[in-house]
Amino acid sequence: MTGQDTVLGIAVPAAILAAAAFGVTGALQHRAARRVEGGGPVRWGLVFTLLRQPLWLASLLANGLGIVFQWLALSTAPLVFVQPLLVTSLVFAVFSSSALRRERPDGLVLLGAGLCVAGLALFFLVARPEAGHGTLELRDVLPLATGLAAMIAVAVGLAVRFAGRVRVLALATATGVLYGVTAGVTKLAADDLRRGVVALLTHWHFYVVVACGVTGFLLSQNAFRVGVALAPALAVIVALDPLVSIGVGALWLGEELPGGAGRIAGQVLGLAVAIAGIALLSQRAPQVSTPGRENG
Repeated sequence: MTGQDTVLGIAVPAAILAAAAFGVTGALQHRAARRVEGGGPVRWGLVFTLLRQPLWLASLLANGLGIVFQWLALSTAPLVFVQPLLVTSLVFAVFSSSALRRERPDGLVLLGAGLCVAGLALFFLVARPEAGHGTLELRDVLPLATGLAAMIAVAVGLAVRFAGRVRVLALATATGVLYGVTAGVTKLAADDLRRGVVALLTHWHFYVVVACGVTGFLLSQNAFRVGVALAPALAVIVALDPLVSIGVGALWLGEELPGGAGRIAGQVLGLAVAIAGIALLSQRAPQVSTPGRENG
């Protein structure tokens, strides 16, 4: 099997299955988190409350499946190829949310989903990402890491100071950045795992994945808890995740996208169309007007 066959036969289906699992996870966790009342802007003990909800426990199973498929995809294809496919998780979340509420999505939701798929199709038709060196050096990490850490700090600060939509979007921003970094280091951890469990546990990559992943997970639950609508928070997360991942893949892992004005324009256009679809979905996705309606 050639490298291209591996990408098409393994990485793409695995990434799409991961997106589907993460989409279902988001819909279930938003529904469960909205049932939790009270507390401050960021509740680090929120998970202990959610553990009493069967719906949230079911979301953990879906999330676990998503992580397995994401690791499989990252072990067979470049990060900058896999992560943009996870944008489709918002599409799956929208339709899952509709199913949970026994409602049919309207025409604009279908249009948004179509734009996401069309934009990604264009991006991957033009892009032919090349695998990187798979190692990290301090001089490569510091510039981007400093900027991302500042983004997270500012976002959490805004979430603590402000309420309402600002808090939701700030928490979602911090989550998206952390998930993007997690995906990048997961690529390295997946390479470690291919050499055995001992290699995985004796390298720092796995522990950074756990730290960033758990922190992002806790912030996402708080974003879902304080956000009446699922889509705005999830839209920010799924848009930032691949964008940060592309930066991590290019600046940390040495992955490259093809140059040339035409190819670059095609890649930018494809991502722009996909982001337009995300924006449309974030406005038109199934929403919950009051917390009480989620108790049924």
